[in-house]
Amino acid sequence: MSKVYARRRLGVLAALTGLIAGVGLLNGPTAQAALPTPVSAATARSYLASLTVATEDRTGYSRDLFPHWITISGTCNTRETVLKRDGTNVVTNSSCAATSGSWYSPYDGATWTAASDLDIDHLVPLAEAWDSGASAWTTSRRQAFANDLTRPQLIAVTDNVNQAKGDQDPATWVPSRSAYVCTYVRAWVQVKYYYDLSVDSAEKSALQSHLANC
Repeated sequence: MSKVYARRRLGVLAALTGLIAGVGLLNGPTAQAALPTPVSAATARSYLASLTVATEDRTGYSRDLFPHWITISGTCNTRETVLKRDGTNVVTNSSCAATSGSWYSPYDGATWTAASDLDIDHLVPLAEAWDSGASAWTTSRRQAFANDLTRPQLIAVTDNVNQAKGDQDPATWVPSRSAYVCTYVRAWVQVKYYYDLSVDSAEKSALQSHLANC
């Protein structure tokens, strides 16, 4: 193979690579697991046993104390990043808003084709975090919690399901789709453990009961 031909071939390969990358940026990533895989049930049970049990205190709570939907990359904020991660064939415009795609909500088993039908759920709600230790955090730590893409904390779900959940913990609310309950409680415990948040007695009992069935 001549040096000239080799250089031309490398140039064509580079152009193709750039084209593929450009298409990926236009259409967003292919669908992945809805959130980072939580720890195993055995690990969750171990984590839960080590969490402090304490009465919740909501004194002074405001959602504004948790800066959320910050810019993650380019024009994409946290909400838009999760929508691209959790969806299938997601297309975004120049401002990173999803203009089309398909999203499966694991809480209730519904599928949506409009981003407006989805909320990004804080699996451990912001108010719940405040009640169980985040009131003592710095604003920067509360911001990190509210935009955490590394732990299993953010997930795209049906909007009215998320609104019905509100700030409830697993003592009073778990997903209606029973096949997802184990994933949900494992994720809940992992997030609480990572952020050193407490649990109340009813919450701990409910988590123990659900984890026993995982």
